[in-house]
Formats: sequence, C-alpha cells, structure tokens
Amino acid sequence: MRAAARADTHTHMHRKAQYPRIAMSSPGSGSPLAPDRSVSRDSMEDYWSEMKNIQEDRQDRHEDLVERVSSDEAELEEAWLQEAGLSTLVTGTQSDGPAEALLSTLTRSQAAMVKKRVDNYTQTLRKRNRQPMRHVRDVFSMADASSELTPPISPNGQIAPKLPQWNPPKVPPACSVFTPPDGRSSSSGSEPVVLALDVPYSEGARAHRKGRECHDCRRIRKDDKDLPGFQTVKPRQGVTRVNDLSSEDLRKIGYISLIELTTFYDIMGIEMKRNRVERSKARDSGIFGVPLTTLLENDQKKYPGSRVPQVFRKLLFKLEQTGLQTEGILRVPGSASRVKQLRQELELKFYEDRFDWDQVRQNDAAGLLKMFIRELPYPLLTQQHLPAFTAAQSISSPKHQIQALHLLIMLLPEANRDTLKALLEFLRKVVAFEEKNRMSLWNVSMIVAPNLFTFSGKNAKQEEMQVAVAAAQLVRLLITHQDLLWTVPCFLISHIRKMNEAAMGKKTPTSEKTKRRLLRRWNTEKDRDRSEVTDLRDGVIRVHAPLHTKVSMAIQLSCEMKARDITARFDIENGRGSRSASRRQRQCLFEVGGNIGERCLDPDAHLLDVYHANPHCEWVLKSR
Repeated sequence: MRAAARADTHTHMHRKAQYPRIAMSSPGSGSPLAPDRSVSRDSMEDYWSEMKNIQEDRQDRHEDLVERVSSDEAELEEAWLQEAGLSTLVTGTQSDGPAEALLSTLTRSQAAMVKKRVDNYTQTLRKRNRQPMRHVRDVFSMADASSELTPPISPNGQIAPKLPQWNPPKVPPACSVFTPPDGRSSSSGSEPVVLALDVPYSEGARAHRKGRECHDCRRIRKDDKDLPGFQTVKPRQGVTRVNDLSSEDLRKIGYISLIELTTFYDIMGIEMKRNRVERSKARDSGIFGVPLTTLLENDQKKYPGSRVPQVFRKLLFKLEQTGLQTEGILRVPGSASRVKQLRQELELKFYEDRFDWDQVRQNDAAGLLKMFIRELPYPLLTQQHLPAFTAAQSISSPKHQIQALHLLIMLLPEANRDTLKALLEFLRKVVAFEEKNRMSLWNVSMIVAPNLFTFSGKNAKQEEMQVAVAAAQLVRLLITHQDLLWTVPCFLISHIRKMNEAAMGKKTPTSEKTKRRLLRRWNTEKDRDRSEVTDLRDGVIRVHAPLHTKVSMAIQLSCEMKARDITARFDIENGRGSRSASRRQRQCLFEVGGNIGERCLDPDAHLLDVYHANPHCEWVLKSR
C-alpha cells in the first residue's frame, strides 16, 4: 500500500510538472489576472488529480469516437440554419410554415443576423460554382429589389449601420407590468444585479455597448462571496419554468434561442464557433457509453415519464443518502478495481433489479457518476454547443455571462437539460454541506469542469485543460444560479405566441372543397368569437377540471385574481369527499391552445393578464 501511495504521489508530481500552473487572462488582454484572481494551489491540485483520474480511466477503454470538426463554412452555416428551424432556406422549399412564421417575429438585430448567415452560405456555394436553392432576396421582403441585399460587414465582423430595408414587426415587451422584486438574491455580500427578462438580451447588449463603462462589467473573482447576485421581477403572467411548456413549444424556444444567442455574441464581439462531429455508431443497450435518449427510451418502458436516466438518479440518490457529509466527496477517488467491478455489475444487473446498492461506497459512487458523464457518446453540454459554452468565459460582465448561459440552457435538448439540472441540484447540496465535507463551491466546480468539458475520445491537451480550468467559472455560475437559468425568459414566451399566431394566419386552403369546409368552420368560429369578445370584455373564463366532481366552472376574473385562487375555489366547491387532498394538491391550472401549445401556470400568475395575452385558450385544471 505504501509503495502504491508513493507511486501515486510520484505520478501526481509528474503531472503537475508536465502541466504548469495556469493563470487566467482577462478578456481582451494577454496579461494574466492579478495573483489574487489566479487559480489557487489547492484548487489546481484538485484539478490535476481529477485530470489524472480521467486519463487513467481512458487507458483501459477500447472504444473511441471518430471525431471530425468541420471547417467547411457552407456545411456549418447549413447546420446552423437547420437547427434554427430555417431548413427551408437551405432546401429551397417554398413554405408558409414554421420558418416563415419564425422570420416574421424576429427583431431587427435578429433578422440582420439571419440574413448574414444566409448570405454567407450563398456566397460560399457560389465560390464552388454551385447555385443556392434560394437567394437571400427570396427570404426577406425588400422594399426595393435593386437595393443592397446583404448588410455591409465592417472589419471587426459587426453589421454596419446601413441595413437592407427590412421592417420586421417590433416585439412588444411580454411582461409590461411587474410585481415588485421578490427580494431573493444569490449574492452573499454585493448588491444584486437586476436582470430584466422581458427584452431580448441582444437588445440590452446593444444599448450596453453604447456606454464606455458599466458597473456590471467586472471579472468574477475566485472568492465565493464575490459571486454576483441576480434579482428578477416576476411578470404578471407568471414565471414559466422549462418543464411548464409542451415539447413542441420547447422546440420553438430552441430555434429562437439559437438565433438570439448568435445575435447576442455578434453584438458582444464574440465569435460563435460550432462543431459538427461524425461519430461511430453508439451502443443501444447497457449503461455506460449509451446516449441519453437511448437510456430514457429503455427506462420509459418500465418507468413511464422518466426524464433523467434511472441509473443516474440512483447514483445521485446513493450519494445524497450517504455521501453529502463525507469529507472530500467527489475529490477523493474510490478504489479503481472496485469501481471497475461495480461498473461491470451495473451493466449486467441494473435492468434486472439485481444490483446491490448497499455494496457501493460513497467515493465509488462518485467515481461511477463522473465516469457515466465522461463516457456519454454525445457530451452532456452537446458537442455542437461546447464552443459556445466556452466562449462565454470571455465575457467580462457577469450579467452578460448569465444571459449567455441562459440562452444556452434553452438550447439544450430536453434529455441533456433535465440530466444537467439533476446534477446541478446534487452539486448544490454538496456545497451546502461544506463545513462537513470540506468541498467549497470552487472545489466542486474545479472537479466537475473537466468531466463536463472533456469527453470520450478526446485527448487532454494543454490548451483544452486551460479551457477546462476557465470553465470552472461557468460551473460555479451554473450551480449558483440554476433556478434562474431554468426559467424561460418572458421575451421567448412572447416570441412563441407571435410565432404561433403568424403560423395560424398563414394557413390557407389548397382546394375548393377544403375552402368550402373551412368557410363553414370560419363562419361558426365567427359566431363563437362574438360571444368570446363579450366574455373578454366581461373577463369571464370557463375552467375545465376533468378529475374533479365539478368538471367545469365559469369564473369572472378580477385584476388581482391568481391561478392559485382558481385551484383553491375548486377545492372548496368539490369538498374533501370525492378526491383525496393530496391528489388535488397536485392539480395545476394550464392555458391550452390559442397562441401557445400548453403552459402550466405559475400559482402567482395574474389570470386577467394571461387572458389578454391569449384570449382564445382553454383553461384546464389537471395534473402535471
């Protein structure tokens, strides 16, 4: 044992000699930060130890991914347009569908960015003597067809003031009236920064850059107490969390978030790089090295509604039950031979419910957890967006860093976002027990960052390690502000409403028979709309509650009536005999249809404001 310890110490010292201490550089300068802001020796030791464990683990692996980072501009632009929901601009399909509806809701800055990407794609194809399927003039309406089609680009990559005559509708604030701030703040000392969620971040960044100095533009220091706090104001329509929306609306949120993030980075002067990777076929069974979507498909056969892989949940549960107060949890590695044996048993026995969790020690569970994350064939933060996460490190303002992370979280696929949230909730609990486990926020971030920002098949090169060390800053923000980051900004909800309204407005009949049928339906809807207009004037809604004895109720809205008042009224009307109290407590009020797919309302949502924003929705009381 002593010989092994000496060997481990020798290896650790060799690693430290091979990779010297890294001092972070301030944005826009080549000089390192002041000594008090550089990474501490203890934290670096945690980092080197974690990198050593990662590298030793990979020596035993035999499956590597075939990675190809594309440098082809046309290919990258095409991938961007497809992910932004604008694939018809590449295929040449003349459609009045989602793409046209999306374009009609963009702000001027966002529209200019899309034109820039389309034009870059077109010019790249022309250099190869290939004709693009659609020209940029076909994508955007121009008042003068002979006018310049592409906004001139300045040497620094910014759009020059002269723009094409594109006049998209202005997006009104989604949250025009707010309640006072709730007073909650993540900051332990400094004055909190107010973060407005009703205006696109790119618009706020453009206004911010007009000033020469900003109080918010300060580099985040290592000291945990220097982490900035952010204060938001509650919208009258209620706070919307990611899981409050339907999958279809979340898909559209992803489209808008990518366009907004690209616009935001361009205004901030940050290059928006993307990776496009081709991989060998991933495993479709087992535990480790299996895509999240495949794991969830397998889990949902046994546990319908699963949003996070069951094995990941089990590992987190094990650590929460036995490891939160263990000194050095996450930092002190478990036995390599035990972890290897446990991994093999998990692969064989987990789905047969024969795995004995009592045999798993805390540090071994932590090792299995980090191994699971590292061996995902597609990184938890997604390979295509890893460069964008990394680029957020170069933003000097904590406020704008949070805004970038906010949009990136909205971009993640549901499986990745839900799994990341489960991990961050656990890490927050670890930090809460710092006095017992000796794991500060900075320690936890330094250990987790290499596992999130390096992935299977990737070599730990020096420059990548620098990225991982800097990424610890982002991990700290993710842990501290996770509740904020999983809240959907109001301006995105406004985009969704307008996009859905535009899509409905562009639906046209294709045959005489269809036209006659739709004409009859429209006449019927007009009659119904007349009564709805009267209801709108009177502020009357009908709430459907299929799981209650009284299945519907007409309710006169008042200015201060909230969603919680509706659920309470149904509880009173139905009494305690028909359904158990615990069952009724799980009922939530939803707005369904109209200009949104489905949204679970915040109990504090003011219903008259929601009614005015979506007058044609249905109101349903049901379980989440």
